[in-house]
Amino acid sequence: MTTGMGTPSPDAGPNAAIFQPLECPSGLKIKNRLFRSNVSGQFDEYNGQGGYARINWEESFAAGGVGAIISSFTPVMVGGRIMIRYAMIDDDDKIPFWRLVGERVHAHDCRYLLQLSHSGRQQDNGGVENRMRRSLSSTDRADYFHGILCRSATESQIREIIGAFAAGARRAREAGLDGVELHGANGYLITQFLSRGINDRRDRWGGSLENRARFLLEIVKAIRAEVGPGFHLQLKINAADYNNALFPWRKRGNRIEETIPICRWAVEAGVNALHISSGSIFPHPRNPPGDFPLRDVVAYYDSLMNAGTRVRINYKIFTTPVLGPLFRWWWNHRRGLAFDEISSGINLEAAAAIKGAVPGVPVIVTGGFQDASVIRGAIEQGRVDAVSIARPLIANRDLPRLFERGLDWSDLPRIEREGGTWPLRNKHRCSYCNRCLLNDLESPLGCYDRNRYDSYEQMIAEVMQVYQPNPWGIPERFGLATTNGKGPSGAAAGGIVEPGIRGIGEVDRG
Repeated sequence: MTTGMGTPSPDAGPNAAIFQPLECPSGLKIKNRLFRSNVSGQFDEYNGQGGYARINWEESFAAGGVGAIISSFTPVMVGGRIMIRYAMIDDDDKIPFWRLVGERVHAHDCRYLLQLSHSGRQQDNGGVENRMRRSLSSTDRADYFHGILCRSATESQIREIIGAFAAGARRAREAGLDGVELHGANGYLITQFLSRGINDRRDRWGGSLENRARFLLEIVKAIRAEVGPGFHLQLKINAADYNNALFPWRKRGNRIEETIPICRWAVEAGVNALHISSGSIFPHPRNPPGDFPLRDVVAYYDSLMNAGTRVRINYKIFTTPVLGPLFRWWWNHRRGLAFDEISSGINLEAAAAIKGAVPGVPVIVTGGFQDASVIRGAIEQGRVDAVSIARPLIANRDLPRLFERGLDWSDLPRIEREGGTWPLRNKHRCSYCNRCLLNDLESPLGCYDRNRYDSYEQMIAEVMQVYQPNPWGIPERFGLATTNGKGPSGAAAGGIVEPGIRGIGEVDRG
């Protein structure tokens, strides 16, 4: 692993460490230490074919300056959906779409990693294809938050799922993408096998740590057999599950002492980088770390009414004048970190411990990063090699441009006093309000913190920019044939890049 190749931006000044290129053991080279973390959004077709808005969405982050993008949660099979209208990688007919996504991202010197995923029992809305069957898991027990029913996978079903992950990796390679990430965190299927708080099997897929890790390691081996040693493969994993965060009487799940040997085994089997998170369900008080926006929860949680046996009970709690605010307080209390400390990186200490115990591969950490001082400090001190960011980039796609100029959020008051120009389109940080998360259940994914904008209309205008340009206005950009075979494409055709919207107002955490 090389972590100091090339020359960073000469303007990065104190932030130079952030813009040192990163090279992984697979040979994958990334221009800086900023990853756009996996975020989804219902931008695609019902059958799992990608939509044009997904292309616009992904390119907007590449244009903003991140070094690599980790895709949305991408199911390797229909039975592994978490939500409808998420692009899948379950069939070869999906390859052309992902190839086009990669091309648009690569145009900005940005790498693209496809996140191979399976929901397991954490299936919020699996669509009509899954309506009459319970999702597969390591257990027959429903998840404890929504009460989503499931069934313990048989040996043959486990083998089928392992094969689906391997086929997904092959398709990503054939699409010309730069690598894949296994989603082994946040309560999805791989977590359900790894976690001693969830996995209650008594066969070779459960019980001891070695048995619980078998499912993950068999996936890694199958992928390596399918794509060879040179295609980048990384793993997103919980440093710790905190399975008892909401309900203290439940099993705690895996601790970091168990995660470290799992990471070592994964690297020995062929994993090239580790992406550190936490939390055995999604959402979780620690993931994404931030508020529990009660009004938005009440507005959108009813869309899950038929998803699980506890949803109606939860909805009653959220809508009750006393219980709703009490639950919100409990959620924030069980995060284990004060609200104003979220930007320090909720998983940084654990990621540093894993990096110290698992040498030879880059360690990426997620969890609230948006300050250059915190990011560069973590990198300069050798605690991690890179950070992944989601919500702060949804709020400010061009955040890397701020850091690249040697600036940080703390420079805003000085720049305003001196009459200078703030380089970002918005003068407000991500407030960690988590409204983006809740609105995604029924609305286009975007920033819904109204206090970052002059008006509600301005906020919605920015959210809706993901639908421009469209295939009918610029067909060449989306790989569609035209009558004359000519036409502009990408940013030259007015595609994406940064919207010129600035917002003012106080951040509302309620």
